[in-house]
Amino acid sequence: MKTYILRRFLLMLGTIFVIATLTFVLMHLIPGTPFDQERQTSAAVQDNLRTFYKLDQPLPVQYLHYLKAIVTFDYGPSISNPDTSVNTLLARGFPVSFELGLIALVVATLSGIIAGTVAALRHNRLVDRTVMAIAVIGISIPNFVLATLLIQELSVGLGWFPAATWRTPWHKVLPVIALAVTPMAILARITRSSMLDVLTQDYMTMARAKGLSPWRIVLRHGLRNALLPVVTLLGTLAASILTGTFVIEKIFAIPGMGRYFVDSISTRDYPVIMGTTVFYSAILVFMLFLVDIAYGLLDPRIALHRKGQA
Repeated sequence: MKTYILRRFLLMLGTIFVIATLTFVLMHLIPGTPFDQERQTSAAVQDNLRTFYKLDQPLPVQYLHYLKAIVTFDYGPSISNPDTSVNTLLARGFPVSFELGLIALVVATLSGIIAGTVAALRHNRLVDRTVMAIAVIGISIPNFVLATLLIQELSVGLGWFPAATWRTPWHKVLPVIALAVTPMAILARITRSSMLDVLTQDYMTMARAKGLSPWRIVLRHGLRNALLPVVTLLGTLAASILTGTFVIEKIFAIPGMGRYFVDSISTRDYPVIMGTTVFYSAILVFMLFLVDIAYGLLDPRIALHRKGQA
């Protein structure tokens, strides 16, 4: 297990390095410069700005400065907000984005697993068809479209919830729903399919023959094995939820990282783009690592072997 964890850790570092390199390359392939909006200023001022942000140096040198910023976790000041460092923006916006993503992930996971399990236990009945119909709708509607509909109907139309900001629990309802519906629908379908397969296994028949209670059979023997594909999918869903917060935060005017990230792309704010991309990539890669560990713990049939062993 220690060897496996070490290999996975080195793989995480390699993955982050590749993502950081691609970010640097793609960032410099975007037409224009971060100082296009400074055209009214003199050429001397623009040259001073390029020197201050080390953009006057050759790309290999800029790349080395970029790698140093990643290692030291010091990305310097933002170009569009020179009085604020990227680290300050991360410290200010990430807790809000993390709270939104975490709440949406918990809501999506619990509701998706429960809905999928109930649909499997009521296979081909009204409950099953209803859950699957809702799941299809949830998968089909993008979260930014759903967010707009929620604001129009539940906020503007009925006045049940506030339409923007992030102050009270009522402000969190609509963005959490908009962010959680799609992963909830995916988890419901995966859980239902996996649960239907588990219910036909021989050990489930044996558990029923022993006279165990139905809830014990479902929860202890059925659901544990049915959750294996769900756990594998959670890493990808967590990634989609965290990246999906960018758009949702912009729509609901939530003071998270989404606002800074979206604005940094339009203004070509290189430090903010680099900082947020590497920061989120490190979190997502680490979450995928935790999913791999959890997968092995859930299924005792999975064992880690050294090379050369059967």
